[in-house]
Amino acid sequence: MSRYHVVVIGSGPGGYVAAIRAAQLGFQTAIIERESLGGICLNWGCIPTKALLTSAHLLEQVKHAVDFGIKVPAAEADFPAVIARSRQVAADMAKGIEYLMNKNKITVIRGTATFTDRFKVRVENQGQSQEIESDRFIVATGARARALPGVPMDGEFVMGYRQAMSITTKPESLCVLGAGAIGVEFADFYASMGTKVTLLEAMDHILPQEDEEVAAVVLRSFQKRGMEVQAKVRVSAAEIVPADFPSKKGVRVTWQTSAGKTENVVFERMLSAAGVAANTDNLGLEAIGVRLQRDRIVVDDRYRTNIESIYAIGDCIPTASLAHVASMEGIKAAEGMKFTRASHHEHFSPINYDWIPSCTYCHPEVASIGKTEKKLKEEGITYKKGVFPFRASGRARAVGEMDGFVKVLAGEYNQILGVHIVGEGATEIISGPMLGAANELTVENFARTMHAHPTFSEGVMEAMAAVLGEAVNI
Repeated sequence: MSRYHVVVIGSGPGGYVAAIRAAQLGFQTAIIERESLGGICLNWGCIPTKALLTSAHLLEQVKHAVDFGIKVPAAEADFPAVIARSRQVAADMAKGIEYLMNKNKITVIRGTATFTDRFKVRVENQGQSQEIESDRFIVATGARARALPGVPMDGEFVMGYRQAMSITTKPESLCVLGAGAIGVEFADFYASMGTKVTLLEAMDHILPQEDEEVAAVVLRSFQKRGMEVQAKVRVSAAEIVPADFPSKKGVRVTWQTSAGKTENVVFERMLSAAGVAANTDNLGLEAIGVRLQRDRIVVDDRYRTNIESIYAIGDCIPTASLAHVASMEGIKAAEGMKFTRASHHEHFSPINYDWIPSCTYCHPEVASIGKTEKKLKEEGITYKKGVFPFRASGRARAVGEMDGFVKVLAGEYNQILGVHIVGEGATEIISGPMLGAANELTVENFARTMHAHPTFSEGVMEAMAAVLGEAVNI
């Protein structure tokens, strides 16, 4: 039997980061993975989807090259090549994770883990079994696409995100169920590839966790590109049927609109992007007494469960299902194990979940931190607002990306309450406001700090100044 100080179960962006930080802190560390190193995010999520979207956005730019004085032949997508590039990007990144494991002397154990007691797991792999013992375990098993009642996923006609990024034939029509970040990104990609996309959302607007005015900008962009988008709908069924096109099957999707009308439309394929379910089943957690809240593992601020030797992070606990959240939780879990004595307490600081960047890599991009206007109103919080539209930005006009804005929400003492950006480079721009807000900088700090010109990030400075009534370019 092999024994370690720390064993991490799952090698996604939370798991592999937790293993590296544990090794850096002097723990003899192992990581258990049943598929590819890097987990869903690296192999089937964050990274390959961004590769797909990069191809899609490049195609859109080439189509509009004449607007920039450049003449090119008619551009079209080589769909199998686009998918192949995305898979290669993921494969290259997985090799990088393997290098990091070797560099940090972390033992990689292949197989599926099941707890036999609070200090042991059994690992099954291709008919072989071994027992692993550890002082502490970190469960980082992530989550999978969640099937909705009446919408079973067969992986071919009704797809999850994993199948949606690996098919090699472009569908002529696609229904995307769920307009959160995953659904919006896939809708963007397939529409650029030439697929007729219908995007359905149960909530009041697409990107329901984002600012309503931000979502409206994305909606206008999608509709301009020919997508059909419906919000406040309830999908009741999806069944595989003979389609209208010869020798093919399709998916008949039934939904009720906000006006009470029932619609039945046949699509070549459907993508279910309506949330995720935590991978906490079949781990043996209940058998050893680990407390769960539905399918999520309950933890404290050091990511310990009610069983002292078992920790959990990432999508399998009740926090935001985001890769960067899982990574930071992995770091904090390892540090929480190391710095346990009172004399070392100053070395450990828990995550402040009030400041988590949310990013959607559609076109235009969306990024935000803090509270929305709707949330502030619901909580009765008085706020001031400053908005800088990118149409007033010289850089945006030069690049030809004038859709969108920066919105800053501030409190009575000019403290930052929320920043919401929609437009070119939003996911990069948000890092500055994030750093400032997390370190209690105020609107004045940003408004009176020189920003390079011409840049999109000037929009942050201008929006902060607008809160104070001092904006000069709007």
